[in-house]
Amino acid sequence: MTAPVFVVDSLEGVGPGATVTLDGPEGRHAVSVRRLQPGEEIVLTDGRGRGAAGVVVRTEGKDRLIVEPREFPAEPEPTPHITVVQALPKGDRGELAVETMTETGVDAVVPWAAARCITQWKGERAAKSLAKWRATAREAGKQSRRLRFPEVADAATTKQVASLLAEADFAAVLHEEGAEPLATAELPAEGSIVLVVGPEGGVSPEELAVFAEAGAKPYRLGRSVLRTSTAGTAATALLLTRTGRWS
Repeated sequence: MTAPVFVVDSLEGVGPGATVTLDGPEGRHAVSVRRLQPGEEIVLTDGRGRGAAGVVVRTEGKDRLIVEPREFPAEPEPTPHITVVQALPKGDRGELAVETMTETGVDAVVPWAAARCITQWKGERAAKSLAKWRATAREAGKQSRRLRFPEVADAATTKQVASLLAEADFAAVLHEEGAEPLATAELPAEGSIVLVVGPEGGVSPEELAVFAEAGAKPYRLGRSVLRTSTAGTAATALLLTRTGRWS
């Protein structure tokens, strides 16, 4: 089994011969929950692509752990970069979508308040919901042993999503009535891919028109219709395979 991953604020200046202190909530989890002991392997990351793999030297109290790094793995910026614009699902299915997309390998998630979303983020609820999505991406990134966690952007309007699509090297909207399957779309070897996942009620004709003007065509995944909380994960897996990132 691979070594567990824990997050530190920065690994700047950490090199051979150095030691790193893991404390705070991450240190407490390592010491009191995972019960790591001296000599056990551990990986530290800043979540931005840098890592430090080594062994536990000692623990102090219930929330402090000293690590001696021996290797310094790095996870480069992926290409093509895959962003999923995720319409807001009901309940905790938003966190489920972020969790599984992160485990699969998505690079960025953009929450989108689509016209047909039952859930709407406003005021204090918006801040709390966004914080949950970001915490989910962080925890799922650790669980899946990633060194570069996906960015979860601020919630976007339809106009903002259209701007994002216009800048992409490949832009698509998942739609059950799409004439072309995503499995046969011509994809770029590098650059950026932006994929829109609509709400349970579907992307409205008005939104489709706005996205089409921005250069995003509708594509279908397969014969079955997936829920909004699972469509992004399935599409990400397909794109990672077709672009060679899973090869």
